[in-house]
Amino acid sequence: MPVIYRLLTDDDTSAFCHKISLALSRGWVLHGAPTMAFDAGRGVMRCAQAVTKEIAAPYAADMKLSEQ
Repeated sequence: MPVIYRLLTDDDTSAFCHKISLALSRGWVLHGAPTMAFDAGRGVMRCAQAVTKEIAAPYAADMKLSEQ
């Protein structure tokens, strides 16, 4: 089965946790550890988490990953 990859990012708020929780509830799997970095221009912490998912259909560059 093909595996697709997404990198989810957001400010360090509960919205980021909800974004990850939604992806997990849709069958995505955490890939590696989360990352945090300070955005000096905006004065906020930013978070990123990679997720992967096995899909039945062949991968296509025009597919909307968030809808898989």
